[in-house]
Amino acid sequence: MVEFGNLALVFVAGLLTALATGLGAVPFFLVDDISDRWNVVLWGLASGIMVAASLFGLIREGLAVVEGGVVAAAVAIGPGVLVGVLLVIVGHEVLEDAELDAREYEEADFRKLVLILGILTVHSFPEGVAVGVSFAELGIDDPSLATVTLGSLTLPVLAVFMTVAISIHNVPEGVAVSIPLRSMGVSEWRMVWWAVFSSLPQPLGAVVAYYFVTLAERFLPFGFGFAAGAMVYLVATEFVPEALERGSDLPGGGRRELVGGITAGVLVMVPLAFA
Repeated sequence: MVEFGNLALVFVAGLLTALATGLGAVPFFLVDDISDRWNVVLWGLASGIMVAASLFGLIREGLAVVEGGVVAAAVAIGPGVLVGVLLVIVGHEVLEDAELDAREYEEADFRKLVLILGILTVHSFPEGVAVGVSFAELGIDDPSLATVTLGSLTLPVLAVFMTVAISIHNVPEGVAVSIPLRSMGVSEWRMVWWAVFSSLPQPLGAVVAYYFVTLAERFLPFGFGFAAGAMVYLVATEFVPEALERGSDLPGGGRRELVGGITAGVLVMVPLAFA
């Protein structure tokens, strides 16, 4: 049976990633607008972080828990990657006719807010899954596991790594939510709230994923692959296109800023992955 305390801890980790989205509104306390150049850099940074977290965090950990060599690892992890990609594709199809504008947050009644939250669940669920899966080894007494002690808590290094990665990744998403709200004259603190609101499904996704992989440990490699596949596909189909759209009026279409951001994201996360 999964301990309630562990579920609560995973929920808090997912909640921290959601709260980090609110940081995307913080620059608007200081400036009226964020330049396209910095927007591209931020999306590139998020892309580099997500790819590094997927490859050097989730996939590497998935390989470590599979016995039998490369072929066995591919068989165990590969289906999860494909299902993760499929989830994002299905999510795109669901959202295609339900495009969500952050302006609608302020204008929505209760029924519409429920619909918006449902759409956001489809959009942000993979990030929550990644956090939940990374906590799968929480509480396992194995001296070979890499752990870090925070106060009285002993956490898997992967869990800390993924929580930090998703939190950083959420900042540019918070910026993207805040920009149209700024144009409406919404106050800074309300922008923070709506940015956090856009990521509230992540704690739920984290708890569901953790509960599942803990009950069925044989599916742990599948879970690692699922989260990695979903996140890498999100980068390819959402983050990079968003960055290029933001940078379309910059010299070179913003590609230099995008590559610089991606490089910085990878360089930030790789040392943490191998710490």
